[in-house]
Amino acid sequence: MTADEVLALDEKYLCHPYSAFYNAAKPWPVASAHGVRLVLSDGKELIDGMASWWAAIHGYNHPRLNQALTAQAEKMAHVMFGGLSHEPAARLGQRLIDLLPDGLERLFFCDSGSVAVEVAIKAAIQFWQAQGRPERHRMLAIRHAYHGDTFAAMSVCDPDTGMHQLFHPFLPQQFFAPAPACGDHNDEQAIKAMDDLLKREQHRIAAVILEPIVQGAGGMRVYAAEYLSRVRALCDHYGTLLIADEIATGFGRTGTFFACEQAGVHPDILCLGKALGAGYLSLAAAAFSRPVMEAIDHGEAGVFLHGPTYMANPLACAVALGNLDILADGSWRQQVAAIERRLHDGLSDCEQFDTVRAVRVKGAIGVIEMKHPVDVPAACRRFVERGVWVRPFANLIYIMPPYIIGGEDLDQVLAAMREVAETG
Repeated sequence: MTADEVLALDEKYLCHPYSAFYNAAKPWPVASAHGVRLVLSDGKELIDGMASWWAAIHGYNHPRLNQALTAQAEKMAHVMFGGLSHEPAARLGQRLIDLLPDGLERLFFCDSGSVAVEVAIKAAIQFWQAQGRPERHRMLAIRHAYHGDTFAAMSVCDPDTGMHQLFHPFLPQQFFAPAPACGDHNDEQAIKAMDDLLKREQHRIAAVILEPIVQGAGGMRVYAAEYLSRVRALCDHYGTLLIADEIATGFGRTGTFFACEQAGVHPDILCLGKALGAGYLSLAAAAFSRPVMEAIDHGEAGVFLHGPTYMANPLACAVALGNLDILADGSWRQQVAAIERRLHDGLSDCEQFDTVRAVRVKGAIGVIEMKHPVDVPAACRRFVERGVWVRPFANLIYIMPPYIIGGEDLDQVLAAMREVAETG
């Protein structure tokens, strides 16, 4: 099909994320992808600065992942996980538990990051119900949080600056503490506010949920590891569970395999997604500690009350195993460190622009925070003209590229970011 034919069918029959149903900005039709490049239907190539919403950490058409997918497809594409199991899921469970912070002992596979958050919240509620404390059913999140688009996940996103204000009257009502300040310094005021809230409302709070070290779609904010470790200590002091949402930060994105490692923190529940499936198939998981699982097993239901149809899909698990094989050679550490250095070099002086409020870099994450909202369709057009794919949101121009991106390609992306940011 030609690009025009694809776009005509798309406009007539399809919807896109966070877009109007009618008169939405036209998308760019992609015909193929390889390495860090998206090939459009007209043959134009774009260097991908987004890793397909942070998932395709090894780029596209990776031979080892292609082989893992096709080998599994010849055996079994899917089988229900109720009452059945299979080798890819069993092996992946073992591999992930070996990599996760100590104290997390079992995985519950699901099919998206938002659902992993739903699973974590349900587990926290069941944990307290099983102990005769049903009043402890509310979550404590932090401002600027983003945890997904399903209803429980939306309820722990920032209710004022997030993307879900329209639904606020219909969502479970949660508690919110001030977000820690951006930067490497510890924010005593934020810790005190968290302490005060837990002291006052501990009898109603089931769990604290947060994104470790980097808050993602709620503002691309980077905060000190000490804040995370002190929140863990507060949860221990007040007898509250800690849920770590590592959907965006896991698998090396912040410079350590999991962001929790930077604070030496062991959460009670941890959520995974995005890069777990390496940009091939949607796969997510929630990992539980023994106390959480034992409490649920001894509760009224006697079982955990969730069960996705595509839970532990064999194709997705096989690709995830291939993903872990690639990560096991350790080259991601050098790749992410090299990206971080280049991001610092290429973006640091953007703070001098009249249009820019701040620049933030953490691992393979580079962020330019603008003083005003970005015209996203116009900015995307300018990026495409410059041969790169970067999709801003709100007042943020940011990249989270595949780890395999080369220096020259990254420099081309950074030059385009600088140009778009400087001119507003």
